[in-house]
Amino acid sequence: MSTRLSFAVLLFPLFATAADWPRFRGPNGSGIAPDDKPVPVEWSATKNLKWQVALPGPGSSSPIVVGDRVFVTCWSGYADSGERSGGDITALKRHLICVDRTTGKILWDRTVPAKQPEEQYGGMFAQNGYASHTPVSDGQKVFAFFGKSGVHAFDLDGKPLWQAEVGDWDDRRGWGTASSPILYNDVLIVPAVIESQALYGFDKNTGKQLWKAPSEGFASTWGSPVVAGTDLVISVPSEVWGFNPESGKLRWYAQGLQSDSVCNSVVTDGTTVFAMGERGGGSVAIKAGGKGDVSATHTLWTGSNGPRIPTPILWEGRLHWISSNIATCRDAKTGAEIYNERIESTGGGTASSNSPGGNQSGFGGGGFGGGRRGGGSDYSSPVAANGHLYQVTRRGEVLVIKLGPKFELVARNRIDGDTSDHSATPAISNGQLFLRSSRTLYCIGE
Repeated sequence: MSTRLSFAVLLFPLFATAADWPRFRGPNGSGIAPDDKPVPVEWSATKNLKWQVALPGPGSSSPIVVGDRVFVTCWSGYADSGERSGGDITALKRHLICVDRTTGKILWDRTVPAKQPEEQYGGMFAQNGYASHTPVSDGQKVFAFFGKSGVHAFDLDGKPLWQAEVGDWDDRRGWGTASSPILYNDVLIVPAVIESQALYGFDKNTGKQLWKAPSEGFASTWGSPVVAGTDLVISVPSEVWGFNPESGKLRWYAQGLQSDSVCNSVVTDGTTVFAMGERGGGSVAIKAGGKGDVSATHTLWTGSNGPRIPTPILWEGRLHWISSNIATCRDAKTGAEIYNERIESTGGGTASSNSPGGNQSGFGGGGFGGGRRGGGSDYSSPVAANGHLYQVTRRGEVLVIKLGPKFELVARNRIDGDTSDHSATPAISNGQLFLRSSRTLYCIGE
């Protein structure tokens, strides 16, 4: 096993298989495939497309893969066609869908009515929608977070096990909510950073609340936590925080980011965490661990730039990301820039104002914007396998670059006909790439 994967794999629950992609951005949020099986670098509607399945509604959450099953969320009943007039908001419901990874057949679909009052669809909220949280699984159960509609646990056959509420606040900026839950041993950690400005720890088996860590500092946070050593780490505006994942107690914090909001998650090699700020907030590398304010003792380097929304890939001592059509590579040890290359846009592919999955009112929508507003072309975070980085643009193009000290664009792929938004981060498992648009789930493989 390669050293870059060993740390992440050790964090898997014992009953999850090594090839699973059990949470947002896979093993410990690394974005790196947990196995060495080759993933296609080229595909189309007629090449290396194993199957596709229409979803019952839109969303921008990522798929997760557990054994022979793929799980994904979406919403329906209200504002599910991208129109400014969304209909009756009391009909809004969330879905957790289980798909057979071999055939693409939907095995089951569980719905959860929305807790009211829910945020109205419109403005920047329409760029996010009602299904942006990615579920997480321990290999026996799957846990879905639906914002103010709560946390819901199911077994792999769709049987409801327990549910819990974590707050019902609206986002003060009107952007919605997106942070995804993770697992640490038997603790389900839910970042209800918008719903109640708090992290929660639940017993994954019973749903009993073990701890709650509230702070006003969580406001304007949309990233998801990771585990670095024995620390639960999350980036918030202007700082990075490290918690005890078993008790929710704050262990350490470090300053460095100059940002009033954080959309991306931290990445880690187990000892160092790398955080990126939004809106020009820069970047920072921090040695994990310590007690109290470790800014002066644990800050390894700071940088003036970083991706706006995507979370980087940490690969063989280098940080890679693509943001606003710029591919960037930096030395993870020093923060020095290795390359910064513009990728020319091919044009086209924008969601049609007349297409069923497109932006019918010019409004956006959990994916109805086609990349024309808000965060531009880079809502999705990159994933990596076999020395290649895969970056999905909101217009549905997937850029494939070779991971190395020199920039090399390997391929540009698109499945023609799907003009809906592609804001979701892909999943990789057992040589297959799972792409999700606002309307369709795809399996790419040889």
